[in-house]
Amino acid sequence: MRSAVVVGAGLGGMAVAGALARSGWRVTLLERADRVRPEPTAVVLWPNGVRALRALGLGAGLDAIATPLPDGGIRRPDGQWLVQPRATPAERMPVVVHREDLHDALIAGLGDQVELRTGVGVRTVRAVPGERPAVGDGRHTFEADLVVAADGTDSEIRRQLAPETTVVSSGCAAWRAVIPWYRAPQLPADQSVHGETLGAGYRFVAASLGERGTAGASRRGGIYWVATAAGAPRPEPPEIQLALLKRWYAGWPAPIATLLEATDPADVVQQEIRELRPLPRAYGFGVGPGGVVLLGDAAHAMPPHLGQGACLAFEDAATLAGLLRESRLPDAVTGYDRLRRPRAATMVRQTRRMSAVLQTRGRLALRARDAALGTISPRMRSTAAAAAAAWQPPS
Repeated sequence: MRSAVVVGAGLGGMAVAGALARSGWRVTLLERADRVRPEPTAVVLWPNGVRALRALGLGAGLDAIATPLPDGGIRRPDGQWLVQPRATPAERMPVVVHREDLHDALIAGLGDQVELRTGVGVRTVRAVPGERPAVGDGRHTFEADLVVAADGTDSEIRRQLAPETTVVSSGCAAWRAVIPWYRAPQLPADQSVHGETLGAGYRFVAASLGERGTAGASRRGGIYWVATAAGAPRPEPPEIQLALLKRWYAGWPAPIATLLEATDPADVVQQEIRELRPLPRAYGFGVGPGGVVLLGDAAHAMPPHLGQGACLAFEDAATLAGLLRESRLPDAVTGYDRLRRPRAATMVRQTRRMSAVLQTRGRLALRARDAALGTISPRMRSTAAAAAAAWQPPS
């Protein structure tokens, strides 16, 4: 029986661990935290991410927890439309999923062939000719035919195998929250939850998770929002951070103030936005009879402006699982590198273009951006959406 060690029990790590186990692999899943727990927020999945989950055999579970996300348009802080809402073809419409629901679906997909070990912080990587790859935490060594580094932006495995890559700040921070339906405000009929508002270095996006009253055993519902602001993360406690958000977004179009007022400080999750520059020179490293691959944020951490982080991680998982079903292990590692590096580079390039638009500062630059946004943003988003939608799992 072939064996794999997957380092990191995030979305991508759990997805690939379950897929390998269902293909007959013996899998050890290592997580540095003492418990595997998701953020109480949500994630947007574009059609490529949905397609990847279906290729991984998780489509049925996704259908029960996903909510279609229509185009809500883009407004200025004074309420003026920069980009009017547009009808989106079903095949290009993203969905939004509560992270806890998605986590539950991925946990259910692990089955009984995955050994999950928590509290294991990988510190060493063995990648030498003639020996099977292995990782260690200073106490134990975990050897396998394949090592999958899904250990996030601060991946220790990537640091040792691709030292040319560094983690840098993207110049902004994000705050996310889900207001559960029992606390969510009743909005007037003329106020849509869905939509994006864009200011000078500030951005606010909101979406509904299902319909009010539809939450149940298989779905957590509510209103999901994301606020992004230029600058470093705030060191203050959540109560003060939420008060700052209310001040920063005061006077912005409804229902932003209403949503922030309905948010409990315990709902808010702050995140520094960071990325990899340059991207690793390789995503697959042949080692002895097997190899090591980089997956998810360990391979291509990027700003979230196009919502492709989780989608690319699921693409990675589906690509690797597909290649391992059809190819010898060394060939699968080589094929994974050949397929994933250009794909990740394309999406990172699209994300950085959008990042430059969203983080425009200065009165004259903002005026020029707003005047052109009605043309630039739809075209840029359409290009990015087409690039994302073009992905297919390996046959």
